[in-house]
Amino acid sequence: MRRSVIAAAALALGLTACGTGTDSARRGGGDDTLVVGATAVPAGEVLTFVRDHLAAKAGLKLEIKEFTDYVLPDTALQEGELDANLYQNQPYLDDFNKTRGTDLVPVVKPYLPPMGVYSRKTGSVTALADGATVAVPGDTTNEGRALKLLASGGVIGLRAGAGPDATPADVTANPRHLKFRELDAAQLPRSLDDVDAAVINNNYAQDAGLSLTEDAILVESAKDNPYANLLAVRRGDEDDPRVRKLAGLLVSPEVRAFLKDRYHGSVLPVTGG
Repeated sequence: MRRSVIAAAALALGLTACGTGTDSARRGGGDDTLVVGATAVPAGEVLTFVRDHLAAKAGLKLEIKEFTDYVLPDTALQEGELDANLYQNQPYLDDFNKTRGTDLVPVVKPYLPPMGVYSRKTGSVTALADGATVAVPGDTTNEGRALKLLASGGVIGLRAGAGPDATPADVTANPRHLKFRELDAAQLPRSLDDVDAAVINNNYAQDAGLSLTEDAILVESAKDNPYANLLAVRRGDEDDPRVRKLAGLLVSPEVRAFLKDRYHGSVLPVTGG
């Protein structure tokens, strides 16, 4: 599937997001509430914990807008319908800024949601049958991330220097003759009955009731991992006092404890934020 088609599908899906921005969320609206966009899990749950347990004491009013895709949270932020968002990683943000002409910047990186490979047909990536079909995210950086994860498991090899935008064209070794099916990331859990394995982003896996620690047959390493989720804002808003308060809360001991207790290793606090 061409990425332009995938992007269009993601945009159409995202139109059903839970709140895509309102006039009250725009800057200059006379309300000091910080409006933050997020996907439901884990970002939405983390922000809900902050809102319900930490924000008032810190003097922060927090409103959460949940989205079902990876496109609208950034377009809504760029257009001023949000003050910040929490859901993406640095490679994705860099690619989004480059391809969409946005000017969004990171503030803090509170946690890492490792990617996993899941299957209902095999218990190991090394047991994938010859010619097996593996579903991968179709957007640029998540596809490259998925291929690198498969390479780390020894089932494929990538050309030297293949970066976060790697595609199946960069696969240089494929002894099992795997076939790759590019899908919108949100569709991957539903593909498990139709493919031999799927490489699924953490948030969509959790939405589907999949456990990284119990169900994944291959898990991304946390060491030197560039895919920590980040709090993003429009350039120039990094020092907004409300943003700084939220950034501090996201790396607080209370949030770190919440991550450990709630996700049991499926979402990892990032040392140093």
